[in-house]
Amino acid sequence: MRIVVILFLIVILGSLGSAMYYMLKDRGTTDRTARALTIRVALSVTLFLLLIIGFKTGLITTHL
Repeated sequence: MRIVVILFLIVILGSLGSAMYYMLKDRGTTDRTARALTIRVALSVTLFLLLIIGFKTGLITTHL
């Protein structure tokens, strides 16, 4: 599960970086920035839901 979370974070950061690149390159003439940010938000929500499911099912445990 740890690898899945790390991969999600890497892809989320990549999407954020591509949104910044498109924002600087296109100067608002295309919708690629909005699409990249939409993908980032969707991935973030998916990761959050996977973490909740992981805690509820016992796949992820706390070490207190």
